[in-house]
Amino acid sequence: MELNRRTLIAGAAAAGVTAAMSGTAHATGGSRPAKSLFGRLADGTKIYSWSLENGGTRLKVLSYGGIVQSLEIPDRRGRYTNVSLGFDNIEDYVSSSPYFGALIGRYGNRIGKGRFTLDGKEYQLSVNDGANSLHGGSKGFDKVVWDIEPFTKGSDVGLYLYYTSVDGEMGYPGTLRTKVTYTLTRSGDWRVDYEATTDKATVVNLTSHVYWNLAGEASGTIYDHELSIAASRYTPVDSGLIPTGELAKVAGTPFDFRRTKTVGEDIRVAHQQLLYGKGIDHNWVLDKGITSRPQWVATLRDPSSGRTLKMATTEPGLQFYSGNFLDGTLVGTGGSIYRQGDALCLETQHFPDSPNQPSFPSTTLRPGQTYRTTTVHSFSA
Repeated sequence: MELNRRTLIAGAAAAGVTAAMSGTAHATGGSRPAKSLFGRLADGTKIYSWSLENGGTRLKVLSYGGIVQSLEIPDRRGRYTNVSLGFDNIEDYVSSSPYFGALIGRYGNRIGKGRFTLDGKEYQLSVNDGANSLHGGSKGFDKVVWDIEPFTKGSDVGLYLYYTSVDGEMGYPGTLRTKVTYTLTRSGDWRVDYEATTDKATVVNLTSHVYWNLAGEASGTIYDHELSIAASRYTPVDSGLIPTGELAKVAGTPFDFRRTKTVGEDIRVAHQQLLYGKGIDHNWVLDKGITSRPQWVATLRDPSSGRTLKMATTEPGLQFYSGNFLDGTLVGTGGSIYRQGDALCLETQHFPDSPNQPSFPSTTLRPGQTYRTTTVHSFSA
């Protein structure tokens, strides 16, 4: 198999790195994932919920969109709460969801004007975000039904999720065969391994879109959460949130999270980039670059509960979105209305609009190559 910047061997290494890097103290045995009916789509398709528990972490995943419907972890006193935003019914996920907890593909984030050229041929994608294509188009991987197989492997439990995107789906070339593995380890880490192959040259950028609030999904804003990101640069955007191509320094800007600070510390600063995003909705250029093994890139902590999320990834970028477009029209699993700033997303990825930015790391995948990336979420309190 040919290796390049986009084709990474991370699967086997990720299994070892989880144990070596985990800071989680809850070590309890896991049991085989349990399946139950969550609801039905309008055409009668059954949507199932899978429940997993291991190492003190409890996870519920839907076959629709590969969605993390809830993720429960304990606080410093051992009290559990759901720390991810979502709904309690399939109808809201279908009609109203801003990607709550979903698997994102074929291309996470935005592609400018929904167009790109590959090997001399221009492709027009589904446009669903003004003039741009966002998160794979109008029916991305967040809106399809995934085939799911549960597994237990040693002390780990998890799910294999499969989806085949046919040639031309949402305008993308090639039949893309995708496998995503959700693993809960004995230490309570949630590891996500992404794999994909194609029969035609294409572009691919897979990620997860969990909305985090470590105080609890119905507890109010995350502006007091403490965040650090190991990145000295970010990618500024235009008014349509498409990167300009510049890799700008974070020093002296509201985007400097190299030292830990609260999410809300600079979020209201009169900076043009914050005006474009109505808050933070930007990609950080991780100092580590692309790596064959996951490396720590971000730490998020809720001081009130002590709950802490540490993230490690093989990816070169991290999209930090501060929940700017939550507008009070959605009612979540806890029965409360979600408003601006009630959660944030930390999406490990390649950069937005990479197919149109030659200076960005390539997102091209060719026949005979295997796309592999890994992200590890470690929890403690």
